[in-house]
Amino acid sequence: MPLFGSTFSPKKTPPRKSASLSNLHNLDRSTREVELGLDYGTPTMNLAGQSLKFENGQWIAESGISGGVDRREAQRLRRRNQQLEEENNLLRLKVDILLDMVRKVMGRAASAFLAQDPCESFQAAHTS
Repeated sequence: MPLFGSTFSPKKTPPRKSASLSNLHNLDRSTREVELGLDYGTPTMNLAGQSLKFENGQWIAESGISGGVDRREAQRLRRRNQQLEEENNLLRLKVDILLDMVRKVMGRAASAFLAQDPCESFQAAHTS
């Protein structure tokens, strides 16, 4: 027999209702957006006094100026960048060609040196 009365036996909780009490899941997307305000529009931010918006996967300046540089200047810089990349590729090609030429000349010199008789080169070096 328990010391302080009957044993502890909590009441059983009733089973929960499986259906939601909200009917929002029955609404279509456009109605939910109107009801709940889910139409956020395009993301915007203000960075260093410049207002930017996110459209088509890119941040675009709302005032038409991108980071203090107008569109014509940005286009000119893109063209200059393209020219410099092409020039850089041409110079890399020229360096590769020159290195190939040096390898051929060094290969010929090495094969000519190895073709010599070692005794002749030793005698020529020590007889003078």
